[in-house]
Amino acid sequence: MLVIISDLHLKDGTSGTSITADSFNVFTGRLRDQAYRASWRAEGKSYQPIEVIDLVLLGDVFDQIRSVKWLEEDGRPVNIRPWDDPHSPEFIRKIQTINDDTLKYNAETFEIFRNISEGKLISLPPAVRGVPDENAAERIPVKVRIHYMVGNHDWFFHLPGRQYNEMRQNVIDAMGLANSAAPFPHAPSDSSMLEDVLARHKVVARHGDCFDKMNYDAAQGRNAATLGDAMAVELLDRFPFEVKKQMGGMLPHQFSEGLKELSNVRPALVTPLWIGNLVNRYVENTQHVDDIKAIWDDLVDHFIDLDFVRSHDQKFKFDIVDAMEGILHLSKGLPFETLNRMMGWMGEKLWGNQVSIAKHALEEEAFKKRTARYIVYGHTHFHEVVPLDTSLVNDNIFDQIYLNSGTWHSYHNLTLHDPSQHKFIGMHVMTYLTFFQDDERKGHSFESWSGSLAAPTS
Repeated sequence: MLVIISDLHLKDGTSGTSITADSFNVFTGRLRDQAYRASWRAEGKSYQPIEVIDLVLLGDVFDQIRSVKWLEEDGRPVNIRPWDDPHSPEFIRKIQTINDDTLKYNAETFEIFRNISEGKLISLPPAVRGVPDENAAERIPVKVRIHYMVGNHDWFFHLPGRQYNEMRQNVIDAMGLANSAAPFPHAPSDSSMLEDVLARHKVVARHGDCFDKMNYDAAQGRNAATLGDAMAVELLDRFPFEVKKQMGGMLPHQFSEGLKELSNVRPALVTPLWIGNLVNRYVENTQHVDDIKAIWDDLVDHFIDLDFVRSHDQKFKFDIVDAMEGILHLSKGLPFETLNRMMGWMGEKLWGNQVSIAKHALEEEAFKKRTARYIVYGHTHFHEVVPLDTSLVNDNIFDQIYLNSGTWHSYHNLTLHDPSQHKFIGMHVMTYLTFFQDDERKGHSFESWSGSLAAPTS
């Protein structure tokens, strides 16, 4: 039995919230239920407890990018950035600090993972003549091997080196991972153990950042920062930081705390609506509104002028830097109310045009050669189940399906009623995919579940 989840985006507490540990208590119950159902076999529908579960964390589990510590630490500004030399002492110390704080901030969540891996939370009744003995005094613990793959927000775990090995070992110990302390895999081929697990379940799985030019540089590979890193740090992280730094004493606490949730607003297209909503709710002074907008405009200029950003601009060719520059310049000079109306109109026109990377599954060698039934990507946070093809292989029907593993994340979603009010409702979104082999689950080969958990009421 193979379970895949992705995009947990567990942070260090300085920029937005991580999904609560209670969500993983819910997941533990679901995992226990899946293990029980997988133990019912196809032939004769007899019950035989499964012995092991492989749980793959498909990238963006940690989120080292979304930390204010790239901008300030202990009240002092810092100059190190994700696109600097990853083997410099300053860079390594920065990643160590963010990782240590992430482990502390999410300690309860990591304890749940560790207890799962140690067989403390998942157990099954023994079998007696093909049926479960529900009254047995002892239950059978199920071993769970947890495999960590990296994405674009935790790519630092893919870097080689002794000090990175030590960081990874700390994560392995905290979460009970099956990984070694060597660089965590980005592609299935990076780990023979992972590759074998996926192959036995006829699955190909990768994070999916490799299909996103903003968040993956094909020439540099996964051991390098991207334009997406720069935008996250210098705009989405820096904007709340600068507003608080320049105007913190003038603005309500609720406004400053709300800005920390920028990374959790969905769809990302309506991020300016979130800012405008906070302004309308908490900022009454018109001069303060103008000052907040001026900070955004200054940061746009600063971002576009970064040497790292300029280095990605190709002369005499319209590229991603030119497109990004055009979009950001569009946000400059407009008051929030006008910008909100514009973004609201764009949202209505583009609503439902969710970003899908399903087409890339058709290019996978395992799809073309009919060796994989399932192609699984993460990254987009958009859960999908897309039929790809069906054919005959050795006179048997061979269905092939693309699935996206969605996310485990806190979200603030724009409400449908009266969009002009720009209201949001927060919730935790959870998706998990399960794949069965041989006669598990009475012969059913996969399940896909996605749900939401309401945010705690204040």
